[in-house]
Amino acid sequence: MSNTAAASEHAMPKVGELAPDFTLHSTPDQFVTLSELRGRPIILAFYPADWSPVCGDELALFNEILPEFRRYDAELMGISVDGVWCHAAFARERKLHFPLLADFEPKGAVSRSYGAYRFHDGTSERALFVIDAAGAIAWRYLSPVGINPGADGVLTALEQLSPPRSD
Repeated sequence: MSNTAAASEHAMPKVGELAPDFTLHSTPDQFVTLSELRGRPIILAFYPADWSPVCGDELALFNEILPEFRRYDAELMGISVDGVWCHAAFARERKLHFPLLADFEPKGAVSRSYGAYRFHDGTSERALFVIDAAGAIAWRYLSPVGINPGADGVLTALEQLSPPRSD
C-alpha cells in the first residue's frame, strides 16, 4: 500500500486552504485551540507514537532547533493519538520544550481532518504542516512513517513566509 493510500479518507488540506481548527489537550487540564494562535506561524508535526525510535529522533531534532523556529516567531506543536499522560512522560524523559497535543478522543479526529490518520494501525502519519499567521496552510509534507523528514522543509517554508529575526 502506498504511503498516500495509508492515510485517512480525508485528503490533506491544500496549500492556501484554511487549516482545520481544533482544540486538543496539551496537559490533563489545559487545551490548545489552533485558531487562538493566529498572528504567528504554526508548525504542526503529526507523528505515529511516543516512544518509537523514529518519532523520538524527529522530535529531538525539532527540540534542538527550536530556537531557529522561534527566530521566525513560529510555534511548534507535536500531535499524535497518544494520551496526555503518555505525552507528559515522553516529553519529560526527552526534555521537550514544546507542547505535545493528544489527538486521543475521539481517536485521531484531528489527524483525520488533516488527512494524516492511518486507519490500518490507528496512528497518525508522519506529516508536517506550516500554517501562516492568517491560519492558512503554507506548506505540507507527508513522510514515510519510518523516515525522519528532518527540518529543512519546515525552515524553507518559514523563510518564505518572512525573514528570521536577528536576535
